[in-house]
Amino acid sequence: MNIMALFNALPGSVAQGLIWGVMAIGVYITFKVLDFADLTVDGSIATGGAAAVMMMLSGQNVYVALIAAAIAGMLAGLATGIFHVALGIPGILAGILTQLGLYSINMRIMGKSNQALSVDKYDLILSLRDIPHAILVALIFCVVLIILLYCFFGTEMGRGFRATGNNEKMARAQGINTNNMKVLGLMLSNGLVGLAGGLYAQYQGNADVNMGRGAIVIGLAAVIIGEVVFGKFVNFNYMLRMAGVVGGAILYFVVIAIVLWLGLETTDMKLISALIVALFLAVPHLKVKFAESHVKKGGGENA
Repeated sequence: MNIMALFNALPGSVAQGLIWGVMAIGVYITFKVLDFADLTVDGSIATGGAAAVMMMLSGQNVYVALIAAAIAGMLAGLATGIFHVALGIPGILAGILTQLGLYSINMRIMGKSNQALSVDKYDLILSLRDIPHAILVALIFCVVLIILLYCFFGTEMGRGFRATGNNEKMARAQGINTNNMKVLGLMLSNGLVGLAGGLYAQYQGNADVNMGRGAIVIGLAAVIIGEVVFGKFVNFNYMLRMAGVVGGAILYFVVIAIVLWLGLETTDMKLISALIVALFLAVPHLKVKFAESHVKKGGGENA
């Protein structure tokens, strides 16, 4: 094992972590702020990537392409919201149905399962060929989005949005249209996921119909790792919490890089991802168990 190989791989992990951090913020909005288990993500990130790539292939500006990616993601979130709010389908199933349908839609958008972008032919804002620049661009996107979302959460609509996630019945009693808040949250979340898909498609140089497979696991891992590792520092306000989520995404990809450096096969990635998420999910529970056992032990000794 060459330690230099690991160091050389870390900048790429940071770049990926920042790009997927945009997606993880979207996951955070639904799972933590809105308290809605949304599984649309695996489809909407590919939809965003497909929309961005096809817009650029048709000659559109890269920023127009990213706007299209975000809008495509928002439409996916709107579909999930309609399934849940208007048709009464449970949230998890609504997300699964949208995710399933998006596979066919993504194939329609691209015309085939994969569409490539050449960094030599198109003016990409980030690419694997220039990782330091990719890190800078992705970092700017994360910072700007965190600031905008923090400002949104402070508005009257943002407070209604947060109230819906905290206590839906109480929010409804206060005159808040919780159904509208749910649809808004799903659109906002998947809009960010679609934007991340557009950024990631540029970074890797292509959009693939399967590029979102397992994305929800990465998003949850980022949220959970951010809470476990940075919990003591980021629980003061939403800005720090979202920054912790981005930090969690970076740590996730750094851990993946270390595991691969240790010699595991790339075909083990899904297993590795599942184990990482399970490990960090178990940490809070194990902490409580340890504290309880320590208290009982101390009480027994005092007796």
